[in-house]
Amino acid sequence: MHQGCLPGHPRREEEIVMSSSPIITRMLAKVQRTDLPSFAVGDTLKVHVKIKEGDKERIQIFEGIVLKKANGQQPSFTVRKMSFGQGVERIFPLGSRIIEKLEVVRSAKVRRAKLYYLRALRGKAARLKEVDRVIKVK
Repeated sequence: MHQGCLPGHPRREEEIVMSSSPIITRMLAKVQRTDLPSFAVGDTLKVHVKIKEGDKERIQIFEGIVLKKANGQQPSFTVRKMSFGQGVERIFPLGSRIIEKLEVVRSAKVRRAKLYYLRALRGKAARLKEVDRVIKVK
């Protein structure tokens, strides 16, 4: 019996593919941002975030390493930084209007798609090997 199947249930050979409505696809295509630079996991980013306090709006910079990028219809990315000895992670939707600007500070050579192992590392152990990468704006 196939591992993961319940007894008495037939084994499913085909993969279930979630398809979305063409209406939703068109709406999401309108919201996509094309002004942000391309970046990869392991890059150090400066994310200029719009912060609204009362009736005032200001820009705050969140600088850290990209731990993961989630693709799909509503892509997002997670940035981690160390703040006063505490690790702070923030998830940003790529199409979000709170992102004023993205700056790629440096790029690193990584061999993983998700850098969750950096959560357990501190100091020099958490360094990544820097690499020169050509940055193109989409």
